[in-house]
Amino acid sequence: MENLIFKELNLSDEVQKALSQMGFEEATPIQSKAIPYILEGMDIIGQAQTGTGKTCAFGIPAIEKVDPNIQGVQVLALCPTRELAIQVSEEIKNVSKFKKGIKILPIYGGQSIDRQIMALKNKPQIVIGTPGRIMDHMRRHTLKFHNLKMIVLDEADEMLNMGFREDIDIILKELPKERQTLLFSATMPKEILEITKLYQSNPYHIKTVHKELTIPTIDQYYLEVRESSKLELLCRLIDAKNIKLGIVFCNTKRRVDELTTSLQTRGYSAEALHGDMKQSERDRVMNKFRKGLVEILIATDVAARGIDVNNVEAVFNYDIPSDEEYYVHRIGRTGRAGNKGVSYSFIFGRDIYKLKDIQRYTKSEILPMKPPSISDIEEVKKDAATNEVLQQLEKGGYSKYNSVIERILEASDDATTLDVASALFKLAFDDLESRNYEESDLDRDETLYRREGMVRLFMNVGSMDRIQPKNIVQGIASKSSLSGKLIGAIDIHKQFTFVEVPEEYADDVLSSMRDFTHRGRIVNIEKANKRQRSKSKTRTKGGRKRY
Repeated sequence: MENLIFKELNLSDEVQKALSQMGFEEATPIQSKAIPYILEGMDIIGQAQTGTGKTCAFGIPAIEKVDPNIQGVQVLALCPTRELAIQVSEEIKNVSKFKKGIKILPIYGGQSIDRQIMALKNKPQIVIGTPGRIMDHMRRHTLKFHNLKMIVLDEADEMLNMGFREDIDIILKELPKERQTLLFSATMPKEILEITKLYQSNPYHIKTVHKELTIPTIDQYYLEVRESSKLELLCRLIDAKNIKLGIVFCNTKRRVDELTTSLQTRGYSAEALHGDMKQSERDRVMNKFRKGLVEILIATDVAARGIDVNNVEAVFNYDIPSDEEYYVHRIGRTGRAGNKGVSYSFIFGRDIYKLKDIQRYTKSEILPMKPPSISDIEEVKKDAATNEVLQQLEKGGYSKYNSVIERILEASDDATTLDVASALFKLAFDDLESRNYEESDLDRDETLYRREGMVRLFMNVGSMDRIQPKNIVQGIASKSSLSGKLIGAIDIHKQFTFVEVPEEYADDVLSSMRDFTHRGRIVNIEKANKRQRSKSKTRTKGGRKRY
């Protein structure tokens, strides 16, 4: 089935307004399939990977089904980690922004339980929490479920991996029998199926299955870049590659508008294209783009449907798409009618895992690429200007200006013909230096090794010890309070490995991993120092693998 536009779903005006303000227009596959069935009151099993929009898949119908006139918990969502509980809570709050009277509360370990008890006295209708802390409140009788309509198990497989099976059983047995039970999981192990048989009633199984799509012959690259440097990187690529017709994809309408304004401010010929624009305005923009009057089109996935322009030189994934199929549709806008095409994807941190999913799905190689430096761009522009001058020399017809050159030489005692040519070149091609490129993280290679908010840890085992990313993720997730989903890049070399963890978890990981062993050998893990980071950069030929 085609993904639905949110306006096609039977949602309240308040929720539609919130989604529009958040910049969302098209539902993801899991949202398109799940929301209608949840609104009908059915139990569902939703099978989809992280990052595919599962929160809104259950959050939107949960908000619609809550009665703001009834106090007390009507929806309970269980999450494996406090980070996910907070994230889910924030997203649902954004969706319920214009729904008056709905209170949402995240509760999790590590936060004062007394403060949570006080917050529960305000009788929130939606509670999002971790299993352990939910059980604490149930034992204290500070959390009651007599008005419960819906229970959500979010990332159920992750909760089982973290040892919460018994807690889940205890919680679900205490809930009212008449309820709607929603389960979301990336995988369907035996234990998940047991839970569905025990606690769900005729659940509808939703699985987001990709269509078989062939990817066109396009050169594909990715560049690691922080959010704060994305605009600078985009400008440099446009100029370094001398792009005259390109499409930039963003995930939301708001993002499209903001980026369009930023590019226009920098002097680029750019226009926006998204679902909030009237059809006449969209047609006007597309006509200008086809004629080459607009060089850069910034669009959402929905608005870009039907774009059929043969000479698009490049596609930029300013945001990594939530679904692999979107990626294929995006980059298919270039490389048409026998023309050569290229795509550039901007990634940072855990985006590398999304990129690997895309590579597996498309069965293609997406190569790493260094950001263009300011000097690279200046050289490109000088080459282009040089070619223009050479073409003029071939055409001839410039001898009528000889008298002007002679007059300049007479007026200046010291100037040579070379000086005059250089001065005229500067006047004619002054935009070589007019972009005002900014020195940024793009000019510091170290950003590839020290990501924002992450700490790089060193381990004295590598590929020769047959260690794999799953060994590291399982070790950290089982011994520390850090969820495997929050672990950053894993960089495996022949004799050592680097792994990135969020800064606030670094000390916990270091202390809990002191007795970590791999194949009977005690593994030493410590914060990476400058010497080790340098070793990482200079030994990339020694079997380095990045995950």
